[in-house]
Amino acid sequence: MSDIETESYSLKENSERDVEIFVGIQAFATQKMGSIGGEYKSNFKDFIVREIDTHGNILDIKVDSKSHSFSKELKDRYTTFNLTKINKDTFEAIRRISKALKIPYDIINYSGLKDKFSISVQKISIKGDHVEKLRNLKIKDIFIRNINPTKKSVKLGSHWGNYFTIILRNIEDNKNLKSEIENYIKFLNNFGFPNYFGLQRFGNFRPNSHIVGRCLLEGNFKKTFEEFVSKTYTTESIISRQVRKEFRITGNLEKAFKEFPKGLNYERNMIQYLLENPEDYEGSINTLSFDLKKLLISSFQSYIFNKMLSKRVENGFSLFEPMKGDVICILDDYNGNKTQVKYIYGGNLDKYLKKALNLNRAAIVIPLIGTNTNLNDFPFMKLFFEKIVKQENIDKEIFNKTLNYGEELKGSIRPMIVKPTGLKILELTDDDLNPGKKKIKFEFSLQKGTYATMLIREFIK
Repeated sequence: MSDIETESYSLKENSERDVEIFVGIQAFATQKMGSIGGEYKSNFKDFIVREIDTHGNILDIKVDSKSHSFSKELKDRYTTFNLTKINKDTFEAIRRISKALKIPYDIINYSGLKDKFSISVQKISIKGDHVEKLRNLKIKDIFIRNINPTKKSVKLGSHWGNYFTIILRNIEDNKNLKSEIENYIKFLNNFGFPNYFGLQRFGNFRPNSHIVGRCLLEGNFKKTFEEFVSKTYTTESIISRQVRKEFRITGNLEKAFKEFPKGLNYERNMIQYLLENPEDYEGSINTLSFDLKKLLISSFQSYIFNKMLSKRVENGFSLFEPMKGDVICILDDYNGNKTQVKYIYGGNLDKYLKKALNLNRAAIVIPLIGTNTNLNDFPFMKLFFEKIVKQENIDKEIFNKTLNYGEELKGSIRPMIVKPTGLKILELTDDDLNPGKKKIKFEFSLQKGTYATMLIREFIK
């Protein structure tokens, strides 16, 4: 095989399942229950996501309240609003707003990232008084409502979670279909599903953000550039593969800049920088925003988390029952969020911890490894981490390099299982897009940081 051929990655069937395995997603909670089948995101209208604030209020897509003027007496410092976007990722929507308002990108804050192929509504804030300009702003497929001056900014993770309304289509009909779906819903409401980081974290069509993040942490900027710009994946579009492959073969920066589609904005900026600053790969990488670089590095953390969870199941250990050496985290009464109170399972408190788990007052947690993580605090999961770093030739000290990328990359914990709130069927009807097939419309809520697509895969398999 030539060097050129080895610079591409080929998935066996280019299926979503292939991509999941590539980013460490393997186990199912409902493995013994077969499959409903079907497909999702046939249309962006089939996937609606709305943020839930910390008071339990679900943001409305269309409701718009009258905005107030900025007040120095009330010490207003930010303009906060609801952003509804159609078929756009959060980064793109913010870029367009910053360009339209002629303001720096980094004075715009959001609480969480939302799916691109969807209709979504989320809370955004901008430093300063932008009330009037936002009232008159018109951008295709971006709608700004509920504009209000506020003293405080929206911060990353400052919402409770997200409310989803999703349609699954192209489902084979059978006389037991409704009861099968109800069995799934009962199981998932009672037991939950693996709390994997979903494909949105890694890239649905170029699932390599974790690889780019690893290269960044290793300080290999040339390799980071090559993985980001010229590595090809069989799951991406033909045009994208062609221009990347051509650039990989010729190394012609001028031609690449002309031929890379304008949609590949990050790549074009990196190439343009190298045209003006030959061989300065670090500078080229620094054309990416600080937030995006943090996201790439956190993707690598997410990949390790996914692999540890999958290794646990692969080695025959339960998703639902604690093992000796597992870490049990107590959850708060109000929102069910993690607290600082943690215990290692396998001692005198086991019967109380089991009871807390059964009452949804505690969760088995896995480390999201960062600078401050001490793996000795996670005796059971440490075994799987050590297997992964050995198999993938990862330096154990790699996460000590996250310090310059913010508090959130210092490490944390994440529940191994997540349970949806209010998962239920809204409709089971004939599929208007696929004659002879059925579609399901259902709703549920999830806490922030968890992925609706990871629930959906339990139905589809």
